[in-house]
Amino acid sequence: MSVSRRALLGAAAGAAAVTAAGARLEAAEPPQATGLSPITSGVAPISPEEHLARLAKLQGLMQRLRIAAFLVEAGSTLEYFTGVRWWRSERTTAALVPAEGRVVVVTPFFEEPSIRETLRIPGDLRPWKEDESPFELLAGALRERAAAKGTLAVEATTRYFLLDEVRKASGGGREIVPGDALVRACRMIKSPAELALLQTANSVTIAALRYVHGRIEVGMRNADIVSLMVAAHTALGGTHEFGLVLLNEASAYPHGSIKPQSVREGSLILVDTGCSVHGYQSDISRSWVAGKPSPRQRELWDTVKRGQELALETAKIGAPVGAIDKAVRSFYEQKGWSKDYGLPGLSHRTGHGIGMDVHEPPYLVRSDATALEAGMCFSDEPGLYIPGEFGIRLEDCWYMTESGPKTFTPLAKSMEQPI
Repeated sequence: MSVSRRALLGAAAGAAAVTAAGARLEAAEPPQATGLSPITSGVAPISPEEHLARLAKLQGLMQRLRIAAFLVEAGSTLEYFTGVRWWRSERTTAALVPAEGRVVVVTPFFEEPSIRETLRIPGDLRPWKEDESPFELLAGALRERAAAKGTLAVEATTRYFLLDEVRKASGGGREIVPGDALVRACRMIKSPAELALLQTANSVTIAALRYVHGRIEVGMRNADIVSLMVAAHTALGGTHEFGLVLLNEASAYPHGSIKPQSVREGSLILVDTGCSVHGYQSDISRSWVAGKPSPRQRELWDTVKRGQELALETAKIGAPVGAIDKAVRSFYEQKGWSKDYGLPGLSHRTGHGIGMDVHEPPYLVRSDATALEAGMCFSDEPGLYIPGEFGIRLEDCWYMTESGPKTFTPLAKSMEQPI
């Protein structure tokens, strides 16, 4: 589980750390993770050939569905198909993918050299200067590359103003449909190269957690622990993406509290963190106690651990992903925890898809009927939370194979050996 999005340009990790409330803690001299060295140096990014294959699949789907063009702005989906790694701002960078022919990428004139650095497919770059309209360029590409009345599919996270301006510039009259089905059909099943990058990202994060776990001391603030996590991720060769450190009562709130938190004897410590490697994400959570756990803390930890195991045991090829959430929730309810995502209990889904985004479809929520297929990747994080007291979350990521689920990292052994 995470709250922050991936930093598309890989801003210097350690310059800022994300606190439990989502704010950034500035650190002029971030801590150094001594004794760690990169484990990502031999890992290859996605090749231009794989980007071309992805684009060919997208265009083939478009042709079968009679979609004339696909509009997508900067973000993970643009990077997935073209390699272009950029962030969103008021200055539009977007692409128009026709059902046949070359992609058109529109970007500010002064950003064109940077965009070319990550473009991995043959494409037409059409830069716009500050007093010009990027929407006119996109509308022009639409007129050139798509039939006059052809359907335009739009990537789900593309901002409304961009679509609205393109529609105005193109004169309207064109059917516009969601592009979700196109993107899901391409991105949900991970290739061997993607699985290798996800494995490396998770290996980095579990090593970072192991390093941090042994260095937490009474009196440390949650922000101190986040800073140490940033340093460890960086030293190991990953790009730190998010870090939640929830202490004591704050651990009962899945995404934290703004109240000051520090470690004391008997503190429940919940760390949820992840990094990226060549754009692919990790997401791991561990919970433990500073000192000796109470019987109540241990019982809750053991229940969550069994829920995490049950999620993996339920994962079968062809089964709806929602069945995993139902199985865990039924087990918890039999133990006396609240029903229907209530509290105290499991108030969030059992997990989520993961890849270039930390949260991707499909989702391990009981209403999701998507059938499990080999190559799908998920988190497994069935926590339990008692408001006003504490919460436990254990999270590892896994991928589906024809013979069953396989985790990227070993599950936690016990409260004393959480990593």
